[in-house]
Amino acid sequence: MNGARTGSPHLALLSLALLSPFLAPSLAQTCQSQSHAFSGNRDYASCAELPVLSSYLHWNYNETSNVADIAFRVTGVTSSNWLSWAINPAGQQMVGSQALVAYQNSSGSMWAYTSSVDSYQTCLTPGNLSFGVPNISAVLEGSDMTIFATLQLSSGMTTVNQVWQVGPMEGGSPGTHLTSGDNIESVGTLDFLSGIVAGSGGLGSSRQRRRNVHGVLNAVSWGTLMPMGALIARYLKVFQSADPAWFYLHISCQASAYAVGVAGWATGLKLGNESSANNKVHGNIGLALFVLGTIQGFALLLRPKKDHKYRLYWNVYHHTVGYTVIVLSIVNVFKGLDIQDPEQKWRTAYIGIVAFLGAGAAILEAVTWYIVIKRKKTASSTPKISHSINGDDGYNNGRA
Repeated sequence: MNGARTGSPHLALLSLALLSPFLAPSLAQTCQSQSHAFSGNRDYASCAELPVLSSYLHWNYNETSNVADIAFRVTGVTSSNWLSWAINPAGQQMVGSQALVAYQNSSGSMWAYTSSVDSYQTCLTPGNLSFGVPNISAVLEGSDMTIFATLQLSSGMTTVNQVWQVGPMEGGSPGTHLTSGDNIESVGTLDFLSGIVAGSGGLGSSRQRRRNVHGVLNAVSWGTLMPMGALIARYLKVFQSADPAWFYLHISCQASAYAVGVAGWATGLKLGNESSANNKVHGNIGLALFVLGTIQGFALLLRPKKDHKYRLYWNVYHHTVGYTVIVLSIVNVFKGLDIQDPEQKWRTAYIGIVAFLGAGAAILEAVTWYIVIKRKKTASSTPKISHSINGDDGYNNGRA
């Protein structure tokens, strides 16, 4: 794959140079066609197609008064969607965004308002912005929804960080938007004077890397190493030659799984605090795994000897907690995949791992049961020789 990319930047530049005379007019025509379609005799000197979410921004900017008249349009939406466009003085991120929000309310009228996003848990409730918005309105025409607004910006705000978003309506108010794909790439910069719009993917870059790290750590630890450790304990100890090596392999595997899993759980806590998405089930299962794994580790220190009267109860506890952790781990990995929504190959790869572990367990279960049954039959068919006090063969031959 790396070899295939050699020289690709030169090819891309050449292709862009050849296509630019056709591409630029095409984008301009898209903007211009939308400008002519605006109601109320609105006309905008500048326009740009934003990188994701089928979004377009049109504007007029007065450098003397620092006033920007904007029209933010999203195509391919319905009355079940809300949309938002924001300027963020704090950076290319969601928190700190000074947002314009619009949706169709239950009466069928469009409602447009301003909202300051102060945290990842903040709902898009009406509120004042750090700059003035003397006029704001919105329209839904067919499958196109547009916010119109006048922004009274501060001096020097000619280049701004912009964030835009589309999400579903839930219970008559804006619901949680997707936290994957285009919805985390909808960020960039806008230069009101030059008209240059740059998409950076800032929301997706660092956070997506952390999401990937979180997913890999948990899939490897709770989702793979933990079941492998259980297989080692259940099946290797049947083979007498593996004693006590199986025990140390089991402990090493589970300890490694727990250590890596705690790191994955910690990254999950950080991501949960930063996310506006409702992933409570995934987070609660992760917390349960951490608690059960910690208790299981401490239980090892309290393990009774084999001949202790409480050893049976300890075994029941140890096995119950262990298998519960394995089931919850696999379930939570798949829940994480649903949230992350990666390429299908990653889901297929983990399904392959689970299938491999399951098939291995089935084969080893049959083999070890065969060995145990055969061993019992051999033991039962072997005559037991005992010796009496007098040194005979154990049979008193009628003697008292």
